[in-house]
Amino acid sequence: MATIRVIVTGAAGRMGREMTKGLLQTEDIEVVGAVDQVAVGEDIGTLSGLKPAGVAIKDDLAEVIKEARPQVMVDFTVAAAAWANARLAVEEGVSPVIGTTGLGPEQLDELHKMCEGRQIGAVVAPNFSIGAILMMHFARQAARYFPRAEIIELHHEQKLDAPSGTAMKTAELMAGEMETVPPLPKGEEKIAGARGGIYRGLAVHSLRLPGAVAHQEVIFGGQGQLLTIRHDTIGREAFLPGLLLAIRRVIHLKGVVYGLENLMEL
Repeated sequence: MATIRVIVTGAAGRMGREMTKGLLQTEDIEVVGAVDQVAVGEDIGTLSGLKPAGVAIKDDLAEVIKEARPQVMVDFTVAAAAWANARLAVEEGVSPVIGTTGLGPEQLDELHKMCEGRQIGAVVAPNFSIGAILMMHFARQAARYFPRAEIIELHHEQKLDAPSGTAMKTAELMAGEMETVPPLPKGEEKIAGARGGIYRGLAVHSLRLPGAVAHQEVIFGGQGQLLTIRHDTIGREAFLPGLLLAIRRVIHLKGVVYGLENLMEL
């Protein structure tokens, strides 16, 4: 079985460590490099709770690409770093798989042009959880049949962006299915922001609490009924199957695929 050579940026972070651990234990994946600004010099196997892997974290992506000759770069950093990392990777002929949220439409368009120019692929996924992808898919279908809906997302207190990329993607998918923008209920906010943020008539609420990982529910309201579609990520290992799907598919793509659902048969 041919192996895919992978490097991980943001390898010392919570997601980076968990995904690196899974990749190290996957038969057709070879982790050949790791990048972060912390834990420099530490072995990625030891850092992930496994036996030493013989790959130390470095702080220079260009150096790691040159030395490791990867096919794929997996990125779990922050938006600014992910954008710089993706540009560098594509320039070097390496396919990015980006789990970092916060890249804007203009950046995605530019990345797509760069990938087409180099005839390589990239995958940008707000969420690698297959269950979360199915939750968004079902919410999109339900949006055709209910007059109103609201989104509540819950993450750990150290998550920087709000709403989450998954919540924004869900809202975009739902809004695209609604024939009209639902009118906002009348009322007065006694505390500013109590009704959440509004995206095309959909209220989106972001909670940040210790103990949480990644959770989202979409509540639909109609005449005499409520429908709730909910997904709970209780461990970061839930993201590994989706990440592996993206890695295995990206080496056969040309251009950017945005959203894991576009690699699944839904």
